[in-house]
Amino acid sequence: MQRTRILVIDDEPQIHRFLRPALEASGYGVERADTAADGLAMARARPPALVLLDLGLPDMDGQDALVQLRAASQVPVVVLSARDEEAGKVAALDNGADDYVEKPFGLDELLARIRAALRHAHPGTAASEVFHAGDLKVDMARRVVSASGAPVQLSPREYDLLALLARHSGKVLTHRHLLHAVWGPAHGQDVQYLRVYVGHLRQKLGPAAARLLTTEPGVGYRLLDRAPQDGAP
Repeated sequence: MQRTRILVIDDEPQIHRFLRPALEASGYGVERADTAADGLAMARARPPALVLLDLGLPDMDGQDALVQLRAASQVPVVVLSARDEEAGKVAALDNGADDYVEKPFGLDELLARIRAALRHAHPGTAASEVFHAGDLKVDMARRVVSASGAPVQLSPREYDLLALLARHSGKVLTHRHLLHAVWGPAHGQDVQYLRVYVGHLRQKLGPAAARLLTTEPGVGYRLLDRAPQDGAP
């Protein structure tokens, strides 16, 4: 059976030494590029199923590499970023990255982000019309929401916000993305307005279902596609 191939574009040898055996043990094939130029050439010559892209590359800004990669392909891209690169995370997502993982990262988190990005690249059909995780169910065909088996009454705008997050479950959506999609371009900077609606959503969903709606500080929000384990943030 042919393995799902992941292209890792990173100039840190220790990252490659850590990632190759870990990804291969999880069933993935791994290709290595140490520069943006090599990575872009490899992606063009033999498109991978997913790209892990470091933003701090020696020959080209990682954001520029992402723009070039996205212009040529819709391959899922998970960015590897330093913890203090909050603006870089937002820029990467706006430039077309599917997700980001902060360095240093845990293997379980990285694998979860990879699985989510691959799912988004190959969505289901009928199943994609119903989101179900933990105590939350969103039937997007019928516009019906329930939590812990009980119906949840949402305003049209609250529903649109939740449905957008559900359609991209597991993936972080930036404040700008959410505001543009739900309220329109004129509200692209109204982050506090968005926070108020998220607060209303969490209150109406109840504590159990609300745990699925997580905050990505300074970046946006993510609706988890599975219930977090006890003790998880």
